[in-house]
Amino acid sequence: MSIETKQDYEGMRAAGAVVAETIRRVRAAVRPGITTLELDAIAQRCFDEHGARSGPRVDYGFPRTICISVNEEAVHGIPGSRALAAGDLVTIDVTAEMNGYYGDAAETVIVESGSPIAQRLKASAEAAFRRALEHAVPGAPIWRIGHAVEMEVKRRGFRVLKDLCGHGIGRSVHEEPSVPNFRDRTARERLTENLVITIEPIVAVSASRSRTLADGWTIVSADRSLTAHHEHTMIIRNGRPELLTAA
Repeated sequence: MSIETKQDYEGMRAAGAVVAETIRRVRAAVRPGITTLELDAIAQRCFDEHGARSGPRVDYGFPRTICISVNEEAVHGIPGSRALAAGDLVTIDVTAEMNGYYGDAAETVIVESGSPIAQRLKASAEAAFRRALEHAVPGAPIWRIGHAVEMEVKRRGFRVLKDLCGHGIGRSVHEEPSVPNFRDRTARERLTENLVITIEPIVAVSASRSRTLADGWTIVSADRSLTAHHEHTMIIRNGRPELLTAA
């Protein structure tokens, strides 16, 4: 969506604030032995306090409140009985709907101290996100965002999952335009001021493609290598985007 009114702006800011707070609470609870379902319950309590709903549940019938993906799981992991272990890479992906507006963000955390490669992979996703922000300005073609992400990830020795991408957001979870994580030469649309999008590098140690598991939701790296994901919802502004979901 494009922010056209004060109501749109306030609605998007409110949804984004719930996302940020939810990620903070869930992140603080991550420890060895806690289950992903227990983390999901923390997210649901935060939503309930603010009158928010799970965006994936509203739009797609997702069976839990938030997505929690572990290690080779890139996106859309279903919280359940799995207990986290030291060294796990855990992606907390939160999409909140509140009063008809949506916010979406994701952060990968490491349970206690992880392996050097896990630490570098997490840092790669975060660095690629920061690099992409430099190109998220009015008038820039969308392919520049993907090119920036891909180059930073490659420079650090990893790969982007090319079949997963960012997107427009506002009145639903996924809106136009798609925001690829590589230089997609077909992504020639130009960013406009007040457009709301997500940028979300989703990276893997050695795979550039993903596949969906039998549960119909969980998407893993094709070779089962470790993954990391970093995402925020933002408004395109002159100079620098305004992040709505920064925790």
